[in-house]
Amino acid sequence: MIKTATFAATHFTVAFAVAYLLTGSLGVASLLALVEPMVNTVAYYFHEKIWERIRGQRDQLAEEAGLAGLHGHRC
Repeated sequence: MIKTATFAATHFTVAFAVAYLLTGSLGVASLLALVEPMVNTVAYYFHEKIWERIRGQRDQLAEEAGLAGLHGHRC
């Protein structure tokens, strides 16, 4: 849990620093530093869902290829 908290603090600090350097505004930097991790979390969720689907399809193809190879040896 401590690692998660320190990562969140690091992410906030980096996001704030980059936004402040780009805009020069404390308000905009603060808003971006708060909003960006939330948006990134949602994006990561969908990214993982897509990769789960890709892994599932790849595993299914590998399984089918393995079964096809077994059938080929029987003939």
